[in-house]
Amino acid sequence: MNANERIKRLREHLGISQEKLGETIGLSKSGISSIENGNRSVTEKHIKLISTCFNVNENWLRTGAGDMFNPMSEDEELDLYIGRISGSDDNFKKNLLKALCKLTEDEWDVLKKIISEMKEG
Repeated sequence: MNANERIKRLREHLGISQEKLGETIGLSKSGISSIENGNRSVTEKHIKLISTCFNVNENWLRTGAGDMFNPMSEDEELDLYIGRISGSDDNFKKNLLKALCKLTEDEWDVLKKIISEMKEG
C-alpha cells in the first residue's frame, strides 16, 4: 500500500468526504480523488497537513509502519472529536453535544444510571 492508498484508508477510517479532507488541506474534491486514485502525487505539504490536522503518524502515512495515529491523552482525543463535530454539518451531533454540556451534576447521575441499566438488559 502506498501513501495515496493510505490517504484513502485514513479518510474512510475518519468517515469524512473527499471534499472535507480537501478543504482541510487546501485541495478540491477532485484533487483528493486524483491522489486516492494514484493520478496525483502526494506532496510533502499534503503529508505535513494531514499529519498535523488529523494527528496522523507521519511515518505511517509515508511508509505504512507503525500505528495510523499518534498517541493522545484523553483530553486531546476529546478535543479532536469535538472539533470534528463542531466543524461538521450534522446538527444532531452538535445539538447533542450542546445538550450534554448543559447537564447538571444530578442530570449526569441520572444519565449514568440509565446507561448502566441499558448495559444490564
